[in-house]
Amino acid sequence: MLSHLPAVLMPLDLLAVVLLLLAWAGTGHFCEHPPAHRPSVSWLMKEHRRAWMREMVSRSPRIFDASVIDSLRRGTAFFASGSMIAIGGGMALIGNQDRLETLVEDLTLPTDTVRLELRVILVLFIVANAFLKFVWAHRVFGYCAILMAAVPNAPEDPRAYPLAAQAAEVNINAARNFNSGLRAVFFALAALGWLLGPVALILTTLATSFAILRAEFNSGTRAAILDTSRIDPRLLYPVGFGPPPSTGKGG
Repeated sequence: MLSHLPAVLMPLDLLAVVLLLLAWAGTGHFCEHPPAHRPSVSWLMKEHRRAWMREMVSRSPRIFDASVIDSLRRGTAFFASGSMIAIGGGMALIGNQDRLETLVEDLTLPTDTVRLELRVILVLFIVANAFLKFVWAHRVFGYCAILMAAVPNAPEDPRAYPLAAQAAEVNINAARNFNSGLRAVFFALAALGWLLGPVALILTTLATSFAILRAEFNSGTRAAILDTSRIDPRLLYPVGFGPPPSTGKGG
């Protein structure tokens, strides 16, 4: 199949694929390294993860913390399993020439089987990257759970907060890999646009990039994380409790 590459890839196809790969890498870098004046949701959550580990030091028992880390691990395992199923399905499709030909005829795709194989391989490449990211995130969340268990229950212990800080940084690394895997899934879906041609791939790439950047930099979730003043104060405190009294003097 490689010998047919020059014949089956038109300049517009190459441009569309390069745009997809650049958008995939660029959005990931921009989300994880945002400008100082415009932090992303991923960046903002880093401080909340550190705050979580600081609070864990004085929390007893730590059943809630164990439940949260277990939930994070189960989430990564779910996406890893889904990615593995997608990879298996794609490999089975490529390995069955008759099924490929039938798919081209049934869906009236504007391509032959060689071009279709290349399009499926691109999707599989991105999904495989997502799978590796999810697997590593699952493992790193496991490391985080061990570090959390090593944090002393006594806040006055000099080892408590340094160990909690270590657990927080490992947790952040796990989340970074998980987020990277999610972005790979999004761009794998965008890569399916190539089945309809290079123009469709360009459009799905731009749409996916816009959706990711909007979620990270201009979403309601980001606004809620960044500014609690936008939340109804009645939702911030339990019944019978209120905000701390103001220390300012009335005029």
